[in-house]
Amino acid sequence: MKLISTLSVAAVILLLVSLAPALRSAQDTPNHATVTNPVKPTADSQARAKQIYGIDCAMCHGSDGKGKTDLANEMQLQLKDWTDPATLKDKTDGQLFDFIRNGTGEGKMPPETAGRAPDDVVWNLVIYIRSFANHP
Repeated sequence: MKLISTLSVAAVILLLVSLAPALRSAQDTPNHATVTNPVKPTADSQARAKQIYGIDCAMCHGSDGKGKTDLANEMQLQLKDWTDPATLKDKTDGQLFDFIRNGTGEGKMPPETAGRAPDDVVWNLVIYIRSFANHP
């Protein structure tokens, strides 16, 4: 009986140790939902955002932002049409930043981690994505 108790305690400890990085990561990830976009777009920053979008986003969201791509169709994704001004109307820049930075959590859209894209690049992606519907 003592062996079972010891194994149970060991299993709980192993579980907690294995979950610690995920829990720490969730706690360390700031919520930007109410943050105003701190960057001012320039021609260079938007050219870089367009380049990154073309590499990391267009394969699913389309180079035109309509979300109608072969890959999205194959993955059975129902992506929003960003050329429709109503699509992002109720989303703050901070919410879009969080979607890009953290991914969807469902495993279908990977996060654009800080190691790959600094915050200013992600903020410029937000501006670029809004430009599909000619948002300011």
